[in-house]
Amino acid sequence: MNQPPRARAAGLACGAGKPGPLNAITDVPGVTVGHCTRAEGAIQTGVTAIRPHSGNLYRDKPLAAAQVLNGFGKSIGLVQVAELGTLETPILLTNTLSVGTAATALVRDAIRQTPDIGRETATVNPLVFECNDGYLNDIQALAVTEADCHAALFACSEEFALGAIGAGRGMSCFGFKGGIGTASRRIRLDGRGYTLGALALCNFGRAGDLTLPDGRRIAPPKPAETVEKGSVILILATDVPLDPLQLRRVATRAGVGLARLGAFWGHGSGDIALAFTTANCVNHDEARALVPFQRLNDGKIDRLFEATADSVQEAVLDALITADAVTGFAGHHRPALREVL
Repeated sequence: MNQPPRARAAGLACGAGKPGPLNAITDVPGVTVGHCTRAEGAIQTGVTAIRPHSGNLYRDKPLAAAQVLNGFGKSIGLVQVAELGTLETPILLTNTLSVGTAATALVRDAIRQTPDIGRETATVNPLVFECNDGYLNDIQALAVTEADCHAALFACSEEFALGAIGAGRGMSCFGFKGGIGTASRRIRLDGRGYTLGALALCNFGRAGDLTLPDGRRIAPPKPAETVEKGSVILILATDVPLDPLQLRRVATRAGVGLARLGAFWGHGSGDIALAFTTANCVNHDEARALVPFQRLNDGKIDRLFEATADSVQEAVLDALITADAVTGFAGHHRPALREVL
């Protein structure tokens, strides 16, 4: 895959933990990611899809939880995740005004796999997150289509592109070109290896606030604005068996990684972290009244907290360092961090 060197190769590694083989969310077995990108003049947008596993997510629902750091956002599906603690569809990331389109695409995809949805069994809860890419993208054009969403779902694989790609195409971060980044950390528990991985959709941060791991503060040459009004979506995956309460606690620690970078979650930002585990799933057709369940000893959860903070911090830097400069809607421009470093 032809892309610029990532954050770790550029000397921007975070923490002392060891990454997985791909240093990506897809180091968690079964997790895949895909993109569909629209880069056509004033249209600079797209869709990114995350599949927690390759099976039928409606029939085999991973446990999940979310933490809203600042709620200026238009996501779909968070209410049911908070109530039931499960996922029923892949996760789609896109721009703010395309959330409805993405939700419909997920519903169609679920019905295709499971024709009894809404008839013989319950309806489905599509899960879509967004950031506002309206500075670089003509967001009123409503350019994202259901076909784009299905293309991103179809493209899901263990290896995927980073930077100004998919949902990250029109995003900005600390005054630079933002986008999609990822990182992972390995964890040993009872002599066995596990993984926690993060994927970040980066559209946040005030120009001049970006702080690198070595303490340097970096600003773009000509900041376009100085108000923090962006958003960030953080998807965390692990194969450690956790319950929804533990997953919410893990998701909360994503904020540590953002704070290390210089972010403070401004009034107009939508900053949301969602965590899921592939180790604990709910069988939609379970007939037993009582089911066996395994969860992490809370006394060991600090290892996941540290892995989350480090992975999120590095995933954001990954998005910044791999993103190419983009000029889009109304001639608006975001420079690449690489141009300054």
